[in-house]
Amino acid sequence: MLTNKNVVIGVTGSIAAYKIANLASMLVKQHANVDVIMTENATNFINPIAFETLTSNKCIVDTFDRNFQFNVEHVSLAKKADIFLVAPASANVIGKMAAGIADDMLTTTLLAAKCPIYVAPAMNTNMYTNPIVQDNIAKLKGYGVHFITPATGRLACDDVGIGKLASEDVLMDNILREIAMPHDLEGLKVVVTAGPTREKIDPVRYLSNNSTGKMGYAIAKVAMMRGANVTLISGPTSLDKPRFVDAIDVVSARDMYEAVVEEAKDADIVIKAAAVADYRPDAVADEKIKKKDGDMSISLERTDDILASLGANKSDKLFLCGFSMETENLIENSRKKLDKKNLDMIVCNNLKVAGAGFGTDTNVVTFITKSDIKELPIMSKEEVASKLLDEIMTLRK
Repeated sequence: MLTNKNVVIGVTGSIAAYKIANLASMLVKQHANVDVIMTENATNFINPIAFETLTSNKCIVDTFDRNFQFNVEHVSLAKKADIFLVAPASANVIGKMAAGIADDMLTTTLLAAKCPIYVAPAMNTNMYTNPIVQDNIAKLKGYGVHFITPATGRLACDDVGIGKLASEDVLMDNILREIAMPHDLEGLKVVVTAGPTREKIDPVRYLSNNSTGKMGYAIAKVAMMRGANVTLISGPTSLDKPRFVDAIDVVSARDMYEAVVEEAKDADIVIKAAAVADYRPDAVADEKIKKKDGDMSISLERTDDILASLGANKSDKLFLCGFSMETENLIENSRKKLDKKNLDMIVCNNLKVAGAGFGTDTNVVTFITKSDIKELPIMSKEEVASKLLDEIMTLRK
């Protein structure tokens, strides 16, 4: 995902410096080129050899190191960087950055960098909340520097509070969001639905389906990484919400209907990937549950049709995409839904095809529009999400 991307990491003097070795390894596994610059104090917490072993690049510490290639090292590193992350960032280095001080290799390179700069503070709670440090952070934010909020917990000094370095996963997700994909969805609001819904029968039982939400979550994540403002409306799943998306949790089809209709009012793209239950117990039936000879029969009514409602009132601005899971007559049945619900596009798959069912990490889909049909081979769900967004952006032009 980060092939041909250059990440420069600045490591300062903090006990959390050891965590950056894991981050460097994660980045290399994503095929990024990683260069690490350390302050002298940072070398007291982790040896530069660790980073050199992980990244296969020389770890820079001394501004005047004579063992160098024939270039101006701090300028060349700054020029090639796609992103510059300072993590962990001490109060001292944050202060130097805010004052424009360049007295070591890290701060010198930072001043020469024109790429996005991210800073992940790590320090004692009282230091972090000190007004001077907060003023420095505010000043740097005004210059366009991005800050990754530290975590709250027990610190190395045994104090409890804010100041822990954000986790490696959080740091990684910030990097991926910034440089992994072109931001061709910048400024667009994308609403994605995911997961199943549950229609309550009684305090114990409910009607639902086998949807895991993986496809919808993949779409939300990829749309976010491509710069969109994403709202994910999710039924009950076991998945972690993608970072940097606005998440709305729902349970019933009616909950999802109301949330989607509200969020669609100012949306540019709505993608309904949720497997909404088609029926719910009939609220106006004389008896919701009838028992005869030990068997249960339930009077049912149809749930709200989200896509039909949106399609009937669709503005010229809104791009509406649905999903269709079939077991037979895939193209014919899906095209009928496309026309009946006034969709711009429908993504269909066959439950009987290997790799396309519920709960898999792959999918086999076909894109159908009013004028075209495109069949895709088996792909990961994130790859399908990328192809889907590519197609939507092409059709919106």
